[in-house]
Amino acid sequence: MKIVTADEMREIDRNAIEVVGIPGVVLMENAGRAVADTVKNLLEHVASPRVCIFAGKGNNGGDGFVVARHLANSQFRVKTFLLGEIGQIQGDAKINLDILMGMGMEVEELNADGLPTARVAMSMSDLVIDAVFGTGFKGEVEGYVSHVIDTVNESGRPVVAVDVPSGLDSTTGRVSSSCVKATHTVTFGLPKVGLLLYPGAAYAGELVVADIGLPRSLLVDDGLKLNLSTADKISNWIPVRDQDSHKGTFGKALVIAGSPNMSGAAALTGTAALKAGAGLVTLGVPISLHSVMNSKLTEVMTRGLPETESGSISLQAQPLLDGVTRGADALAIGPGLSTHSETAQLVRNMVMTTSVPTVVDADGINAIAQDPGTLKAAKAPIVLTPHPGEMARLTGLPIQEVERDRLNIALRAASQWGKIVVLKGARTVIADPSGIAYVNSTGNPGMATAGSGDVLTGIIVGLLAQGMRPLEAAVLGVYVHGLAGDLASLRYGEMGVTAMDILGSVPDALRRLAGERGEKNVGCPSRQANRS
Repeated sequence: MKIVTADEMREIDRNAIEVVGIPGVVLMENAGRAVADTVKNLLEHVASPRVCIFAGKGNNGGDGFVVARHLANSQFRVKTFLLGEIGQIQGDAKINLDILMGMGMEVEELNADGLPTARVAMSMSDLVIDAVFGTGFKGEVEGYVSHVIDTVNESGRPVVAVDVPSGLDSTTGRVSSSCVKATHTVTFGLPKVGLLLYPGAAYAGELVVADIGLPRSLLVDDGLKLNLSTADKISNWIPVRDQDSHKGTFGKALVIAGSPNMSGAAALTGTAALKAGAGLVTLGVPISLHSVMNSKLTEVMTRGLPETESGSISLQAQPLLDGVTRGADALAIGPGLSTHSETAQLVRNMVMTTSVPTVVDADGINAIAQDPGTLKAAKAPIVLTPHPGEMARLTGLPIQEVERDRLNIALRAASQWGKIVVLKGARTVIADPSGIAYVNSTGNPGMATAGSGDVLTGIIVGLLAQGMRPLEAAVLGVYVHGLAGDLASLRYGEMGVTAMDILGSVPDALRRLAGERGEKNVGCPSRQANRS
């Protein structure tokens, strides 16, 4: 599904009205009806339901007037407050305000002195509707409106936001010091980026995307480069397996990882590559860890490599690794490697010289951060998987700035380096140098646990080994990783999830996605391969 910034949504609306010829008042009618339908569903078991609506002076307020009319016609008791003066309302919003008042419905102008009245109205309501600010809001809520929003949040009532919660920047997800904390948001046409990225996502509540009659051609236009990862879109990307396949069919992955006290990262990454479907996985570790890893891992092949005096992989390993890499289909480098200067130089050399698609994670990213020019010199497709702290080191930006503008920073970095960037965190962002980006929709707080990122690296390199294109491998890998975390949290609870639990749930996540594309009987000889 496409997702949009405020400017992109504004352009879609403009084209619908000015080019296609749909009157704006028709779109407003459809939007208000969609919100009213959601409210009716939420309160279907409430006898004689009461709602309180706060409407702004613009088109968002106009949507609110339509909501008020439809709910009143459904025998709701509706109290409508206008944050402004009736004489200030113009355009389509005025048409709907006039209709509402023509029905005999009262619209009360609300100023700072009217807050006690609004507080009483909310206390008598079953639900509050926020129609104050729309997608054009930026900056800070000022004056008495901020007190109104604070009062809404303190009411203890369910809140349905119209299009976006008031006080939320629909492009970045940033929130004003006063921002409506909705239990539900009914957004129109397409999800807005700010409803999906934190902190905005925490204020949107349950998101409903309403069809308001915008032409489909405008909603799927190739010029819209931002996407939400959803099962229906990416399930067809899972590699299809022919019945006469063998382990060589599904690719060879090489993982370079591990150092003293960090052997777990190497084991998780190598095993995750197998769980994601790679046919053969070789794990390169320091020679002193070889016997340990050889006994710990049954299916992953291990290769002991020359090491430094501190036990990390040394530069002397490069000739051997160059030979092994030539026989691989994909490479992952970085988990648990350490930041030893010689090991870091090995990472940079490998990234610059390898010819196979490569995932760089953890200490691999730390090594590149010392010389970002490494990325420009790289010949092979590279997928970088930094968490916000690693992204800050790569870009030289404060970590707070990375967190404030995750999408744009990931896109700028991908464009600057010519590499795919997977900026991990709540709602992981996957950015391609072409400007295409995906916001992931799976995952939960239980995944904030040691080793979780190593599992992700293994999943992505396992998919790359099977011949997936790097962007699709990154997007699918992140989605599967999050879905596996969701399945693990259902079993163990978010507090109890470990990286091993996520790892163990990867096959089930893939199986469920395969089911999304109709492969209910995976492995059955009569199954027809779908190569669409």
